[in-house]
Amino acid sequence: MSQSRAKKKRMHIKRTVGKDVEKNRQSISFSTHERITKTKNEKLDHDFTKHKKQYKDD
Repeated sequence: MSQSRAKKKRMHIKRTVGKDVEKNRQSISFSTHERITKTKNEKLDHDFTKHKKQYKDD
């Protein structure tokens, strides 16, 4: 079976530069911090001020 172009490129980089690109796959690529939702007051405040700059009376 033939090899894909991507695998050929990876093998070429490993052979010439000595860098193994496949090792980067082991790293965690997503954020691990805890996400919290906005409170009701934060949502209301956001909606109140969302388009406020557009309708300024100058």
